Amino acid sequence: QVQLVESGGGLVQAGGSLRLSCAASGRTYAMGWFRQAPGKEREFVAAIRWSGGSTYYTDSVKGRFTISRDNAKNTVYLQMNSLKPEDTAVYYCNARRGSDWYADLLRDPAKVDYWGQGTQVTVSA
Repeated sequence: QVQLVESGGGLVQAGGSLRLSCAASGRTYAMGWFRQAPGKEREFVAAIRWSGGSTYYTDSVKGRFTISRDNAKNTVYLQMNSLKPEDTAVYYCNARRGSDWYADLLRDPAKVDYWGQGTQVTVSA
């Protein structure tokens, strides 16, 4: 069992930046972030592979968000710049054991093996 501990959420004005962190208690194949706004389904944001560092983003955050990893700390980061009110959501760190890497898999929350507790990000207009 891998435990994920998130930090870094908060309140920021539109155009501002936040960095989320997710520390894992063990090593998995890939990690990433989903988010869920009130009344909406949980949606994929970004993912990264531990080996090689390949990344994948949903279109709405490309060019604004950057996912990265620190292998020594077993920690993944999500740097969020140029934040918009529509980015407001609870952000969930996640981890996968399997070695497959393709879009439909990465975007499916049902295929995630481990979840963090979630951290609130609120962007005011």
